[in-house]
Amino acid sequence: MTDLARFSINQMTVKQLSLPELVEACGQLGVGQVGLWREPVQAYGLAETAKLVRDAGLTVTTLCRGGFFTAIDPQERAAALADNRRAVDEAAALGTDTLVLVSGGLPPGSRDLRAARERIADALAELGPYAEDRGVRLAIEPLHPMYAADRCVVSTLAQALDLAERFPARQVGVTVDTYHIWWDDQAPAQIARAGASGRIHTFQLADWVTPLPAGVLNGRGQIGDGAIDMREWRGYVEAAGYTGPIEVELFNEELWGRDGREVLAETVERFHGVFL
Repeated sequence: MTDLARFSINQMTVKQLSLPELVEACGQLGVGQVGLWREPVQAYGLAETAKLVRDAGLTVTTLCRGGFFTAIDPQERAAALADNRRAVDEAAALGTDTLVLVSGGLPPGSRDLRAARERIADALAELGPYAEDRGVRLAIEPLHPMYAADRCVVSTLAQALDLAERFPARQVGVTVDTYHIWWDDQAPAQIARAGASGRIHTFQLADWVTPLPAGVLNGRGQIGDGAIDMREWRGYVEAAGYTGPIEVELFNEELWGRDGREVLAETVERFHGVFL
């Protein structure tokens, strides 16, 4: 597999492109893999998106996102589970075997991280078999600790694996995203742990740039612009046995303000610059 053959562009990196524009740009640049997001897929139409990428010969590497499992209210929990079943069905329809999970933050009025993580486990127990029956794996993504209160109480790979290992690897694994784990000196050992049980379901790149923008959610830097040694992290996942796609997922207001085709071409160039 050549390095570009392993490259996948996450739709969020060039969210200013419509799905047809993204597919066309990928064809022009020789990009054969994309990671998709549920909202633009739903807006364009699930069946229409599946046909669009299939006719273009594109492989969908991931669908984002499922999750948000931490609600206490029974009706809210039931609604979250129903939505995640729909997400699994959408992933299967798009031909991807990986649904990325952002697990959810603390519910209003709660400070109990342990209980929130247990509610994630409860949800995975229901969703894991459902996903397996449809050929889809659930990939828990740990997010940087600054997101623990409102978006994701799973902050480290160790926490993600502690949850995932309660279930078969064919049902639940993890997402390794450089942006969220590069600071953690235990992460390399946890990547090896994940690889040993076949739980690295996707590997994503984004750089850490400073100063952080006011809206830190959209502050992921173009690869090569920040503090993360991408070669080092690729080395960790490959030493752990991962040989799958390498997906670039950037949330960046500056990039979104540029021509999306230009950003995609730049991302391909940066990927080559880092890995060739």
